[in-house]
This record gives sequence, structure tokens and C-alpha cells, in this order.
Amino acid sequence: MDSCFTESFKDLEDHRRTNKGNFRHSLQEIILLTISAVLCGFETYELIEYFGKKELDWLRKFFPYKYGVPSNDTLGEFFKNINRKNFSKCLVSFLQNLKNFDSELISLDGKTIKGSSDEDGHPLHILTAFCQKNKMSLGEELVYKKKENEIVAIPKLLSILEIKGCVISIDAMGCQKDIVDRIVEEKADYVIQVKDNQRELHQNLKDTFKLEKIDSIFSTEEIGHGRIEIRKYSIISDLSHVSDREKWQTVKSLIRVDTIVCEKKTGKETKSERYYISSLKEDIEKIAEYIRGHWEIESMHWSLDVIFREDNQAKRDNNAIANFNTICKFAMSLLNDEQTYKGSKTKKRAEALYEPEYREKLLKL
Repeated sequence: MDSCFTESFKDLEDHRRTNKGNFRHSLQEIILLTISAVLCGFETYELIEYFGKKELDWLRKFFPYKYGVPSNDTLGEFFKNINRKNFSKCLVSFLQNLKNFDSELISLDGKTIKGSSDEDGHPLHILTAFCQKNKMSLGEELVYKKKENEIVAIPKLLSILEIKGCVISIDAMGCQKDIVDRIVEEKADYVIQVKDNQRELHQNLKDTFKLEKIDSIFSTEEIGHGRIEIRKYSIISDLSHVSDREKWQTVKSLIRVDTIVCEKKTGKETKSERYYISSLKEDIEKIAEYIRGHWEIESMHWSLDVIFREDNQAKRDNNAIANFNTICKFAMSLLNDEQTYKGSKTKKRAEALYEPEYREKLLKL
């Protein structure tokens, strides 16, 4: 088999004792089986094994599978032990080889996998870097809730990314001096939300928008799902009301987003306001695009729950949980990338199950 698939995984180190010759399934056989099964709607080890037995003839078009498909126990041991960071890099490499890659906006956001549990009973939290334009994950960092939080994990994740020339969007957890300084040092920019975890800065922004003249305003209106949603983006570059300028010296602009949601049926209005800091001094329309673009990673996390049923998975090993989180995000990117079949992601998965040719199209086999 000579394809982008084999090329992307050829350098992935096999953690098993390959020199002993006491394993029956190649690394690529296990990975192809698992990714194909997840694409078709099977996320547990038992169902992946079941899928493999049903689709063994199809799988043998690409690899020998001399001993059939691996058992669910073999799959569990494999994903428990394979290096998650190297595995993630291989999946990212696969996608980057397929796409006209554009990492202008990289969004960072975390997701707790509710069905998981570490040895202390805490659910695993995974911080993901997401490329907005290509709708693909670029890397992950595990957050062990008892010992650390996203503030610790964000610099670790940034260290494995190539962010030069990019814009980084993060929610309020990322509003930390060390984090914004690190981003600018890497010759990137940021748009970061401000909340009361930075109480003084948050109040400074509120005061600024009460007292200072707004530089420019950009508004959008969206109609759908029985409601009208109006957003007004305002920007100010006068930072005189930021009390600790020494701490926030990379900040170049302050942004407020006013949102009005009107329910068409009842006429009920809901208003809210959010505040951001940015190292950019671009026009407000571009910054608004970045703020809205951050929604894509939140949408991805929603899809992991609703479409891939991630919170219902009962895996207990953190490494295996992280590897399957990466596989599900990889599968979602393949589904997003394929536009010839006009249907939802759920329907695309069903099409991949019943139509092997479509499955091969998704996998670029």
C-alpha cells in the first residue's frame, strides 16, 4: 500500500517489542482498523473489533491482516501504551499533506471528558489547539485537574506549535501576563477574553469604554433558529485607564462585544457584553473575525460529545483516552473536509459504513 496514510505513519515508533516477533498485527493495521471504525460510528474497542471482523476483506485491500483483526484487549493495550504526542503528530502530518494549510488563527480551548476517570477519580481535561480555517486539531496537552490547570498547560501546548505569524485566541483562562508575553515573543499575536479572573483589568476595560471615545465599531446581524442575533464590536487603543501598563505592555487594543439576542416568536431580548485584549491594532472587522472564529473550537467540542459520544466512553487509562480524543478529532476533520456528500456528519458516518468507496474517499486511500 503506497498512500498518504502509510507515509504519515511510517516513522511512528512502535512501543511493542518488535525485535521479539511476538505480535501479530502491524502498527499500521491497528491504526487503519481503528480510524476506519471510528469514521463509521464505532468508538469502543469491542465494536472496533466487531467492525474489523465484518470488514476484513475490505481491510485486506490495504494490509495483509494475516491473523485477522486484533482483539479488543489488544487494541486497549496498544492505545494505552503508544506515545500520544508522536501519534498526534502523525495524524496532523496526514491532514497537512492533504490540505492547503492555513494557520492564520489558532484557537486554544479545553474540554473535560466526563466519562473518564484517573486513579484519583478525576475526569481528564484535554487542552486542544485548533486551526480555524482548516478545521483541524494541531495538538493537545493533558490537564491533570488535581495538580494543575489550563494556565500551566497553555505554555506547554504553545511550545509544540509553530505559531510565528499566527493569531492565538484563548478564553479568559489564558489572560495571564506570562502567556501573552510568550505569544508575542514567538512573533505571534493574540485576542484573549478578559473576565473577573483578572478583576482589575476587567474593571479597567469597563471604565475605558465608559470614559473614552471608541475608535471604530463593526456590527453583524444573523437570523436563524428562530432568533435574531446582533453583535456590535467596539475597539479602543487608548490604554490610559489600564492601571498596570507595565504588566500588560504587549496589549495594543481593548475590545468590547455587545450582543443582543431577540427571540422572534416571543420578542424576548437578551443582552450581554464581553471584553477582550489584543496585541493587534488592526481594523475591528478583522478582530471581530478572530473572535467569531474562536467559536469553531467550541463547536468541535460539542461535536465530540454529540456525534462521537466522547463523554459516554468508559476508557480508564489517560493515555488511551487522549489517543482516542485525537482519533475522533482527526475523523471529524476528514468528515469536514469531504464536501461531495451533502449531509450531516452523522449521515456521512453512516455512508462510510455502508459504502466502502466513500470510506476510502474519506481516508484518501
